[in-house]
Amino acid sequence: MEHIFGVGIGELLSAPVVDETAPVRAEVDVSSLGGAFDWLDARAGWLPESSQWEVTSRLAAVDTEVLHDRKVRRARIGRAQLARALWDYYADAGDGFGAYRGRYGDREVITSILTRPGWVDLGTPLTPDTERFELVSAAEAGGDVDVRHAVDRLAEAAALDVRMTDLPIYRLVEADIERGAIRGSVATSMFSEYALSMDLLEGELVDALAGGGRKLPLRDRFLPDLSAVLDLRGRLCAGGALALCAIARPADPYRGPADFALLVQERSGTVLNAAGRLAVIPKAFHQPLKDARADSRISTTLMRELEEELFGRDEVDGTVGGHRLAAPMHPSRLSEPMRWLMAGAGRLRMECTGFGLNLVSGNYEFAGLVAIDDEEFWTRFGGHVEANWEAVGLRVYSSLDTEQIGALVADESWSNEGLFAFLLGLRRLGELGGDRVRLPELTAIGP
Repeated sequence: MEHIFGVGIGELLSAPVVDETAPVRAEVDVSSLGGAFDWLDARAGWLPESSQWEVTSRLAAVDTEVLHDRKVRRARIGRAQLARALWDYYADAGDGFGAYRGRYGDREVITSILTRPGWVDLGTPLTPDTERFELVSAAEAGGDVDVRHAVDRLAEAAALDVRMTDLPIYRLVEADIERGAIRGSVATSMFSEYALSMDLLEGELVDALAGGGRKLPLRDRFLPDLSAVLDLRGRLCAGGALALCAIARPADPYRGPADFALLVQERSGTVLNAAGRLAVIPKAFHQPLKDARADSRISTTLMRELEEELFGRDEVDGTVGGHRLAAPMHPSRLSEPMRWLMAGAGRLRMECTGFGLNLVSGNYEFAGLVAIDDEEFWTRFGGHVEANWEAVGLRVYSSLDTEQIGALVADESWSNEGLFAFLLGLRRLGELGGDRVRLPELTAIGP
């Protein structure tokens, strides 16, 4: 060792010199990323624990201040700028497909959601008669992982304390959507595969826009054109369900006449998807809770997320706990608000309002409306409604406040899928809400 390092034995055996002026870096716990490490080792053909070593080594060079500065730059890229950049990349859709866009007053908004006329304004109740999803076996989607980007993503997630739990998710293989019938085929995949492949596309695009660049090598590789976007069977198409939640409230001497409380969340920076953006609530990945075949319905995901995101049940949050429960959504375990909703027919109404493919990461998006028409719920349980860790704030809007809702539609903080669901939910609520609803005139334009 003296010969190798060119120093004497005394220096080799002495205590290391500590730079007292250097900032002390806190030890970062990467144990929660174990599933992602296993997946990356297997996909890259590495020996076990190789990716963990790579990520740990990368963490030593990660400057969290630089990462936070990048988050600030990313936040300056508005929703409309992101949508326009994507439609410039993919050009005209054709074949009946196009961007979901809408107009309120003299203002037009465009989203990154690829859809078609038969996929929007569905107004379809989510019941066993109208909602059918088949669990199938499908060949693994995608090709070789981009190892460098995957390692960087895991290191940054660890440094910023982003929650990433490797649980099963549904991958959409086939979709047959029309008014009155929501059908499809799904297979299961692992969240790590999505997080380290398709989900990288959003960050790449936002960074390119923030830096004035045009090169998008990951998008060129994974989603180069609209044919690839529409090839559900040939790629990893993860996705989810999100819905505008509208809760009837009685008249109030200060607030005014009876209305609906409309709930909008501000997403936390520790979530992997739509971090820091506005979204409707509930919003969730479409994934099984326990029984992959029985849990494949969109309504099951929405019910679970109501319990988790609004009624505070951590045991149905896969990132927190509940893994030992055989039936987390069993009636005997429901929260008090949910048990009340289930006790009476017609107290909770869930509808699918639209479907589309989000060009941001290629995800499928089932938009919906969750309406509680009995104002007794708000009187009894309004104080129970509280967003979970995924949100840093929960906003409440009145369905009678045309001015505030118009300003909200124009807010550039929305995620594209969130605005898609919000607009469709408002249009449907306007048809159903009667005197409780007074909304800005919303007109769907295209696709």
